[in-house]
Amino acid sequence: MNATLTQASNLDVHDVPDGYIVYQTERDRVHYLNNTAAIIFEFCDGNHEPDDIVARVAKAFELGPSAHNEIRAGLESLLKEGLVLSSSK
Repeated sequence: MNATLTQASNLDVHDVPDGYIVYQTERDRVHYLNNTAAIIFEFCDGNHEPDDIVARVAKAFELGPSAHNEIRAGLESLLKEGLVLSSSK
């Protein structure tokens, strides 16, 4: 069984010139997502598995496999902060 990633509910997302400002209502926290983190966040739509998201973000920025660990770290940070949730297909 593979996991897909979705954006958490109860987030107030504001587009700013260099990414997103995300207000997490349940935790009363504000997060700043730079452009890369914002694109990772957008791919967390319930249709993509983590490896797919990493590959798509790398392709969007024309990055090689050497960047995959950094993209994966950004994805793990979104999960840790509760902005993204993992669910089984």
